[in-house]
Amino acid sequence: MKAILQRVLSASVTVDKEVVSSIGKGVLVFAAVAPGDTQKEADSLAAKVLKLKLWDDDAGGKWKKNVQEINGEVLCVSQFTLLASMKKGNKPDFHGAAGGEEAKRLYQYFYEKVQQGYAPEKVQNGVFQAMMEVALVNDGPVTLELSVLPRSDPKAKPNPTPVSGPSNQAAIL
Repeated sequence: MKAILQRVLSASVTVDKEVVSSIGKGVLVFAAVAPGDTQKEADSLAAKVLKLKLWDDDAGGKWKKNVQEINGEVLCVSQFTLLASMKKGNKPDFHGAAGGEEAKRLYQYFYEKVQQGYAPEKVQNGVFQAMMEVALVNDGPVTLELSVLPRSDPKAKPNPTPVSGPSNQAAIL
């Protein structure tokens, strides 16, 4: 899984000219599911979203508090385009993103894990596969990229045959 986290003063999602979710001070999370991602990656990413130290403490210490410690809010937005590849020409290739049903299931699991790890009323959601307008006021600005890759089985034998196909690496412009 991959995510872009933005520390925000506010953020909202609008679908069909209707605001479907909004938050005040907190974290806006754009999250994408890659083929091969599992609940383990979603668990790890959800924990990172909640534990990441993005705010200063009251004594002026830098990067000391997480979203929970400031009583902030979280807005999660699914965004498969984070996993685009631009290796061939100028048209994005989205083969690095999981398919619709698989992605929806794991993204929803991720969102629920963020809610469970914090407080459901403090965690908002976009609309999966909808055309969304995402508005935000970035604080800092602070924008971070997080990737949680599936761990390979240390007992598994290496595959001697190279696998061809699109890379799971994303190109962010």
